[in-house]
Amino acid sequence: MRVKTVYLGLGTNLGNKRNNLKEAVRLLRREVKIVKVSSLYKTKPVGYLDQPDFLNAVVAAKTSLTPLQLLKQVKAIEKIMGRVKSVPWGPRLIDIDILLYEGKKVNHSRLIIPHPQINKRGFVLKPLKEIAPALDRKVFKWEK
Repeated sequence: MRVKTVYLGLGTNLGNKRNNLKEAVRLLRREVKIVKVSSLYKTKPVGYLDQPDFLNAVVAAKTSLTPLQLLKQVKAIEKIMGRVKSVPWGPRLIDIDILLYEGKKVNHSRLIIPHPQINKRGFVLKPLKEIAPALDRKVFKWEK
């Protein structure tokens, strides 16, 4: 399979947030070639509000994994790092979302690409625009 560019959203709001993101990127490097990592963005929680603020980032990477293979790997990294499912949109040690997979649309029971909430999430849009400004008008109508 040809190598594709993917964008992954990372978020954490438990423990040492900076270290959680650093560890997630380290573990991702075992599976994909990281091309760029955005700055870190402190954001308020969405949905379930009674929890600590999040620290978010977006990474651009190259991979020959299929979307579902990539999903399997990011879920394995979340598990290795100790993520435990709680309430929807609740606190988490790490969350890794596949945002974009080089122009590919996926509508699978376990994975939708582009991420269905991408245009509504400033904590994704801001770091994504930072590392991939060319996507601005080509792919999405960004929130103002």
